[in-house]
Amino acid sequence: MTDWRPIEVLLVEDDQGDILLTKEAFDLNKVRNRLHVVNDGEQAMAFLRREGSFATVPRPDLILLDLNLPRMSGMEVLSEVKADAALRTIPVVILTTSEAEEDILHSYRLHANAYVSKPVDFEQFIRVVRQIDDFFVTVVKLPVQGQRL
Repeated sequence: MTDWRPIEVLLVEDDQGDILLTKEAFDLNKVRNRLHVVNDGEQAMAFLRREGSFATVPRPDLILLDLNLPRMSGMEVLSEVKADAALRTIPVVILTTSEAEEDILHSYRLHANAYVSKPVDFEQFIRVVRQIDDFFVTVVKLPVQGQRL
């Protein structure tokens, strides 16, 4: 038997419909991971750095990041996360509607861990969230919370 613990997932998404779909996908799949949601890039960085009202939030084990965000784009968030020694080890999955080759290439150049285009179909969206969860919970070995890297 493996040592299972819920992972802390930070969803950075401004579209309320996509937030609801992601929450439903977690619920339908019986995903026991903890989903935290912020609505723009500046909030994402404040959450990750535990600033202001986010001072007591847990460090995420995984970031699901949309590219099209207000106040600070997903690319800017990705760039800051991967440039910060304290944050760069957190896996970042780009979860966006963009299928543009330039966005895919730029994301990987900034060291995104995966790039996933959001399906528009509800059933497919549920399946994608389940696959992301399965991969990061059952396949990938994540660092233990609080470990210095």
